[in-house]
Amino acid sequence: MAAAALQDQSQPPTLLEKPEKLWTNSFISLTLSYFLLFLSLQMLLSPFPSYVKDQFDPGAFTLSLLTSLFALSAIVARFATAALMRRFQRRTLLFTGLGIAAITTACYPFANSVGILLLLKACFGIGFGMSSTVLPTLVSQIIPKRRLGEGIGYFGLSTSLAMSIGPAIGLSVLGSYGFPLLTLLGTAAAAIIIPLLLISRSMPQQPVKVAEKMHASSTAAQSRPFNKRVLFPALLNALFSVTYGGLLSFIALFGGEVHLKNIGIFFLFNAVTVLIIRPISGRLFDSKGHIVLLIPGALFIIGSLLVLSYTASMSMLIGSALLYGLGLGVIQPTTQAWMLRESAPEHHGFTNSLFYNSTDFGVAVGAMLLGTIASATSYAVMYRWTAGFMVLFVIVYIGLLAIKPRKIRVNTAANAS
Repeated sequence: MAAAALQDQSQPPTLLEKPEKLWTNSFISLTLSYFLLFLSLQMLLSPFPSYVKDQFDPGAFTLSLLTSLFALSAIVARFATAALMRRFQRRTLLFTGLGIAAITTACYPFANSVGILLLLKACFGIGFGMSSTVLPTLVSQIIPKRRLGEGIGYFGLSTSLAMSIGPAIGLSVLGSYGFPLLTLLGTAAAAIIIPLLLISRSMPQQPVKVAEKMHASSTAAQSRPFNKRVLFPALLNALFSVTYGGLLSFIALFGGEVHLKNIGIFFLFNAVTVLIIRPISGRLFDSKGHIVLLIPGALFIIGSLLVLSYTASMSMLIGSALLYGLGLGVIQPTTQAWMLRESAPEHHGFTNSLFYNSTDFGVAVGAMLLGTIASATSYAVMYRWTAGFMVLFVIVYIGLLAIKPRKIRVNTAANAS
């Protein structure tokens, strides 16, 4: 019997056990809700500078503030929400955030100055920050541990898909039907999440025992509020997000500079490779760790931005989009799953908050810094500078591998097991 037990332990678990179910009703509904939340954001984020430019004719730096102020307010809201989730019901925080996001979006067409738009953008950031902290925390609670990378990959596919098709839809609707209809669609996408979750009854229960344990064992909680190792993948995600901030804020204006119509097609073709690569990258993370993913992903982004900076035809634009989708579909789910794997389950709320804050911080910095570069040069030159952030990404990551090679190998082996 002992020999049989040893033989059983030597076999891969997947050959002996039925894999824990990932595609539950809760997982599907929460993933769809996250897609709708990001779709509401992305449909308006990229077309917004073009609309404001036509209506009020501000400078490039003021246009960048529309993106940056939203991102910074979302960062503050996420930190606050991560703390509030220990005291208040998660559904209350989620529905409050969704309500703020929907109401603010509906008010955009009535703003008669850039100042009011900036205020509304800040309010939307608060609502979006609250919602985008609670939803991934709920999902990380229900994903089987052995399928964490795969689950985060599929869940994150909702954001990548929204980031890819949302701007294309927004630019098309703005050009064909105008800004009021666009804001109506954005409002509906955020508001419909509330009845969807209530009807499907897909929200997991509040982890009362975990919360009680955290409050009762305050000394232990204070001694390790989070694992410091999550800061490094968060930094890498922030560097990557700088490039996405440059795309969201300025690609529509770049299209006008190089005389390319239908510039929103970039996001549609970007979605193609995101859909293909994201599930694959999740499985690779579960089996091989982050080593085999992050450098290739960074090289895809560098190639995409350089091609984009020299784009003079639709074929070059499509090629750039396909390359960017490969990088996006690799880097974001890998850094998020890496952070969650380094965190204890009771700290997943904080970890998710940190991940999305690093995204918004990168977008905010990218919008402001790259807007300044574009004002002094051109949007094409700006995208060449943007590629430099991914070169820094590679240098920083290789530096980690050089400094802590043994620890990285150990963690990768643990991931594979």
